[in-house]
Amino acid sequence: MVCQEKGALIFDIKQMTEILTVIHVVVCLFLVVIVLLQHGKGADVGATFGGSSESLFGTEGPIPLMNKITTSAAIIFMVTSISLAYLSANKSTGSVMSDVAPKAAPVEETRPAPDSGPVTVPMPSAPEQSAPQPAETASEKVPSKE
Repeated sequence: MVCQEKGALIFDIKQMTEILTVIHVVVCLFLVVIVLLQHGKGADVGATFGGSSESLFGTEGPIPLMNKITTSAAIIFMVTSISLAYLSANKSTGSVMSDVAPKAAPVEETRPAPDSGPVTVPMPSAPEQSAPQPAETASEKVPSKE
């Protein structure tokens, strides 16, 4: 939400994070392109034709301008990185589910039992005690040799 209070714009933290993230990604891509466009030392266009590397663009050439652009993009990248880290570290400790309204579970009505005295619970009857029959062993099955 953007609120306007006494001529100043006040952004919500979520919107600020989104804006900083977009700026951060754009600067990141711009920084990659700028670094890839730069030449290494001695790799200028003039050096490929056998001349000195400073003769094509003059004594200074475009190097100071590219250095300034790269430095500016790097500074902006670092500032957005630190800002995003600060905003993510200082988020509220609330849950992501705090915005979701809880759904009420259906409630079943229970009627109290009529007060008719103590309730007796039947116990299961004990199994009848019978002596276990011994099983035939292997020695009983084998006929003895006499």
